Amino acid sequence: MMNVQTSAFSHGGGVREYNEDAFLDLPKSGIWLVADGMGGYQAGDVASQLICDTVTGEQQRHGGILDRLALERALLLANRRIRQYGEETLSGHTLGSTVVALLVEHYRYHLFWAGDSRCYRVRRGEIAQLSTDHSQVAEMVAQGVIAAEDAECHPLAHVITRALGVDDNLELDYQTGAVEPGDRFMLCSDGVSKELNLEELRGFLIREPIEEVSQAMMHSLLIKKCNDNITCIIVKFSEDCYSPGCSAGRDDHTIPVNFRFT
Repeated sequence: MMNVQTSAFSHGGGVREYNEDAFLDLPKSGIWLVADGMGGYQAGDVASQLICDTVTGEQQRHGGILDRLALERALLLANRRIRQYGEETLSGHTLGSTVVALLVEHYRYHLFWAGDSRCYRVRRGEIAQLSTDHSQVAEMVAQGVIAAEDAECHPLAHVITRALGVDDNLELDYQTGAVEPGDRFMLCSDGVSKELNLEELRGFLIREPIEEVSQAMMHSLLIKKCNDNITCIIVKFSEDCYSPGCSAGRDDHTIPVNFRFT
C-alpha cells in the first residue's frame, strides 16, 4: 500500500481577466487532469470544462473507476462533445483545449496528453518531463532547426499542433510506467511551464509539505506577472505508515491507496 497526497491551484494569472484552464483532482479514483482552453479560439473555457465534465461523468457512470482504456475513451468522447458544441452553439466555429491526464492503478501510471500542457515527475530528487509538447517549436527542436534552450522564447512558442476539439479524429499520446514510493508528479498548463524552467520546478517540488509548495509556486508566478492562466496539480506518493507515533501522510488530504480504488 502507498499513500497519495495532492495539492492544486488554478488562477487567471497576472494579466488575463478570465481563466480558460480547468482541472480534475480525483485521488479516490486515481485520476488527475489539467485542460487549457485555447485562447485563439472561441469559448476556450467551455472546451476545458467540457473535458473535465466528460471524464467526471464517465468516472461516475463506471462506479468511480476508470481503467486506461475507459479514460482514453472518455477523452475521445470529450473531443466529440467539444466539436458538437462548436457546431451547434457557435455556428460551426472551432473551440479547443489541450489536455494532460494521469491515471494511477496497480502501481503503474498511465499518461495521456494532447497539446502543450505537461506532466513532470520527480524521483529521488531528479526531475524529468514525461510528456512532449505538440507544438511548432517542439517540432523545430526535434528537427534541429532551433536549440531546445531557445524554444520557450521563440515567437511561435504559443502555436500548438494538437488539441481536443480541433479535428474529428483525435490522436492522444500515451506513456506508462511504474510508480515508486516517493514519486511526485506535476501536471500543469503552459502558463506554469513557460514561466518556470526545469531547475526552478525541481526546486519547488522537492520541498515539503506539498500544500505549501503549491501556494509558494502560485505566489511566485503571480509575482512574475505571468501573462497566461496558471494551473497545477502536484501528486505525491509515499509508503504507508502504520507504526506507533508515525503521523506522516495522515492529514485530511492523504488517502491510503493500492492504485485501484473500490
